[in-house]
Amino acid sequence: MTTEHTAPERIPLYGPDFARDPRAAYARMRAHGDLAPVELAPGVPATLVIGYEAALEILRDPETFPRCSEVWEEEVGPGCPVLPMMMARPNALFTNGSVHARLRSVIVDSLDRVDPAWLRDHVETSADTLIDRFAADGKADLIGQYARTLPLLVFNEMFGCPRDIGDKLVRGMSAIFDAVSAEEGNALLTEATGELVACKRRKPGADVTSWMMRHPAGLDDHEMAHQLTLLVGAGTEPEQNLIANGILLLLSDDRFGGDLSGGSMPVEDALDEILWTDPPMANYGTTFPRRDLDFRGHRLPAHQPVLISYAAANTDPSRAAADRKGNRAHLSFAGGPHTCPAKSHSRLIASAAIEVLLDRLPDLDLAVPGDALEWRPGPFHRALAALPVTFPPAGAR
Repeated sequence: MTTEHTAPERIPLYGPDFARDPRAAYARMRAHGDLAPVELAPGVPATLVIGYEAALEILRDPETFPRCSEVWEEEVGPGCPVLPMMMARPNALFTNGSVHARLRSVIVDSLDRVDPAWLRDHVETSADTLIDRFAADGKADLIGQYARTLPLLVFNEMFGCPRDIGDKLVRGMSAIFDAVSAEEGNALLTEATGELVACKRRKPGADVTSWMMRHPAGLDDHEMAHQLTLLVGAGTEPEQNLIANGILLLLSDDRFGGDLSGGSMPVEDALDEILWTDPPMANYGTTFPRRDLDFRGHRLPAHQPVLISYAAANTDPSRAAADRKGNRAHLSFAGGPHTCPAKSHSRLIASAAIEVLLDRLPDLDLAVPGDALEWRPGPFHRALAALPVTFPPAGAR
């Protein structure tokens, strides 16, 4: 356990070793208790919350653990590779109190207008279109040819986003998540969200962007751009990872994959398992205590980042291992006032994407051993670089 008089060894959340086996890193962290000293990037220290109850306590207490990074931002400077993922933005993720409530209401009310039946139909149609492009080949990379593209197609349709702007949004967001060329990625993202706002101001439609613009809260263009940054961040990169990680589990775990040939596709069970053990957003929920404080035996310095490890908290060994089938008590969609407002949309998109794939190509197999797959480095996400598969060639629809 650490004290303010010692300089603990910080466990890195970056580089290929962490990306390859984050569970080993979390196991090392357990020696510190519910919180552990980490590095988000070289020379960027933080505290990672790895205990389930501790994480829930922090998520439910934004007064003590607010989202206010301004002091920290001045310390790390504009070149910090994780800054774009953690910097203050006037959106529902990085604000507190009444400001947060106002911005969140715009997102919740607008997403509530999305018809689930329409959304599932669009996901299924888009999935079929993508599968048609590689079904006859007998092989595919389900990241580059499927899981990365499908959420973008869905986002573009939901938000009335022209394809060229959508492509820019995803390129910028991917760079930010990887903490590689993050500054350039943030600039590209800013440019693209500004273009989308201007586009929908000129030509509103029956889409989430236009509904947000017409909301009684009256967001200006600057606020709109930052809400869209949040929504594209949540709706593309993590969604891609949820789809891909779910497919991988179904192809590699006998508890699930053994049923595929019999026509049973326990996709919802697989998603429950992934959200417990390998969530697409592994470490995030950044907070910055306003003052020095003692929390569960740890001294937390003021204005320094405290992140939630959804992956480590969900697998906290102090909690009895319960049957995860149908169990939604995981923290993968955060908790408290910042609980993800799109969790039902996210699950619907992922389940429909996986079901269509397995229906069209029921004899999918990994093209390489599971332990040979490459994971993208970065402290925040759990993301495959590629997911190569083989299958008997199939015709288009």
